[in-house]
Amino acid sequence: MSQYYNSQRTRNLYEPKSKEPFKLSRSKIDLFLNCPRCFYLDRRLGISRPPGYPFTLNSAVDALLKQEFDIHRANGTKHPLIEKYDVDARPVVHEDLDKWRHNFTGIQHLHELTNFLVFGAIDDLWQNSKGEYIVVDYKATSKDEDITELNKDWQIGYKRQMEIYQWLLRRNDYKVSDTGYFVYCNGIADAKAFDQKLEFRVNLIPYKGDNSWVEKIIFKIHKCLNSDSIPDADPDCDYCSYTLAVAALVS
Repeated sequence: MSQYYNSQRTRNLYEPKSKEPFKLSRSKIDLFLNCPRCFYLDRRLGISRPPGYPFTLNSAVDALLKQEFDIHRANGTKHPLIEKYDVDARPVVHEDLDKWRHNFTGIQHLHELTNFLVFGAIDDLWQNSKGEYIVVDYKATSKDEDITELNKDWQIGYKRQMEIYQWLLRRNDYKVSDTGYFVYCNGIADAKAFDQKLEFRVNLIPYKGDNSWVEKIIFKIHKCLNSDSIPDADPDCDYCSYTLAVAALVS
């Protein structure tokens, strides 16, 4: 564990006097929104939250969906899911799509006023008849209810994720549709038998994004990282609540 934290302390930490652009990922923006203290500890002091377990099943679903949609991208055809929901779109060919899908590059924008290189990896990109690019994100889960809309508090991270991708594309001078789509795969847990396969109910969920908040948050992050004071924890942060409770017991 000490080896893990030692490696974190030297990886992409913010140095206020540095002239090099600071890489700020979509996930780190979300971390700031969830808890400024955890974000500051992570990006300024090199003390990250304990790592979670990888969602390998979700990754497998993502990979299979990309292969499936890429077949239609290559053929210039609509995916059956797009046909089913009568969406004016088809998977689009773009020379940078592979790079934009890669976690450590993604689609990037240098925000000159903060010198932040903001980036995020998209799952898919479609285009409508008006030439607008459409951000598409894949989600895989297993819930008892059928997921047909994003109406739960915990899904706000999905919405912010979509809006950051839309903002990045617009900052790269692309014409982007306000409406993006989530390909939502919900694992069926009440099937009669497993039969060596996992089946999903797949819904296409539209979401009209508003990325007007993104730049405001980037400025707040810049102010946070340039401060020498550790910010307050979010009241709902389980990580901070745990560490504070432990500190109170052992002090």
